[in-house]
This record gives sequence, C-alpha cells and structure tokens, in this order.
Amino acid sequence: MATNENLPPKVIKQLAKELKSLDESPPEDIRVHVNDDNFSSILADIEGPPGTPYEGGVFRIRLLLSQDFPQSPPKGYFLTKIFHPNIAKNGEICVNTLKKDWKPTLGLRHVLLAIRCLLIEPFPESALNEEAGKMLMEDYDSYAKHARLLTGIHAMKPKPKIKMAIAESTAVNSTNPEADVVIHTPLTVDTANKSSNIDPGVSLSGVETIAACPSPSAKKPKGDLLPSAVSLDKKKIDVRKKSLKRL
Repeated sequence: MATNENLPPKVIKQLAKELKSLDESPPEDIRVHVNDDNFSSILADIEGPPGTPYEGGVFRIRLLLSQDFPQSPPKGYFLTKIFHPNIAKNGEICVNTLKKDWKPTLGLRHVLLAIRCLLIEPFPESALNEEAGKMLMEDYDSYAKHARLLTGIHAMKPKPKIKMAIAESTAVNSTNPEADVVIHTPLTVDTANKSSNIDPGVSLSGVETIAACPSPSAKKPKGDLLPSAVSLDKKKIDVRKKSLKRL
C-alpha cells in the first residue's frame, strides 16, 4: 500500500497545504477525507448536482497520485456505482482535466470541481461507457431514468429515522417544541366558589384522558352534580324500606 514515503518531500508539503485548505474550505457539495499517512490516495464524496439524474445521491471517488505528481495527472475512479458516459463500469473517470488538459499547476480543487461538472454536463463523444453515451444522445429520457435508478440503488443517503415515544406526544405538559401540538381542554373553574371542579373521586392520573376526550359531565360544575347524588341516595333508602316491610 502506497504511503507518503512514495512522494517527494516537496510534493508532500504542497499536498498537506492543499488538503488543509480543502478541509477548511471545501468546494461546493464536495467533501474530502484526509488521510495524513497517505496523501497518494485521496477520497472525496461528491453530492449529485441538483437538476441532474444524480440529484440526491452521494458518490465517493478516489484520486491516485503517482510518484511523479504533479508532472503527471492523478487517476480518478468512482467507487460508487454510477451510470455515466464518461465513467467506465470499473469506475475509471475520463475527463480532459485528467488527460490532455492536465497542467502541473492545476491543484486537487480544480480536479474535484471538474469531476463534479462532468456530472452536470457529460461528454458522450468521448464515452468510456458506450451504452450510456449512446443512450444519452439518442434517448435522453431513458438515459436519465436509468441513471436515476442506479443513483437510488447505490448512492442515496439513508434517511435518519425519527423515533418519538407515545408518552411524549400525549403528555399534558410536553416540553418538546418539535413534537406535534396537542390541544388540551382546560378544566372548568367555578368562578363563584373560586375552586377547581375536579371530582374528589377522580384520581389525577385520569386528567390526561379527560383533557383529550372531554365528556359533558366533566364540564358541569360540581354544584350541578349534587342534586343527582342526593336523589340517588334517596332511591337507595326507599328500596331498603320496601325490603324491610316484606320481612
């Protein structure tokens, strides 16, 4: 496995400076993963540009630097499977920046941006994937559909799963600002007596149920419930008297 020992000290110093710049100020939709022990193999993630069949995907690439870098261009490979005219089935990238247009003064930032631009504007005339190149020129809709399909299978980021406990969504005093708003029916207060209308026979643990599903009896003042309670006791007494007469 290649290490920094394969590169000249001058090149290592320049790469360290450039990689630090890429880490602190990354290009748009590109993230470089720096390995301090091996500058000759550079990994980067490129987000699929909006409006392209690669939108929503994240594609990992590898740049391999030879011992005579920067005199010779790095070799680029897509590690994430992709359907693109200028990317071979083994992931090799064909872009002029890494071929005839290479200059020793071009840095890694320029290379990464050129690869991202390739996702926006392919060049089917110099296709490494002939199927993709032919489909792009003859039937773009079919090409885009197939490219989106592979993007969805191989490059989509997993969506984070948000779990919420049932108690959090039904609690009377929820402290989670992002939770669904639960409207609770306030308890009726007898302003004349300045007292709450909670029946002494009802435990506080049932307050949530009352608030969520209010019943007509729950809204009546306590004073209204007293006559019915008295009449109920009277009926019980009458029944007992009749039973004693039978005896």
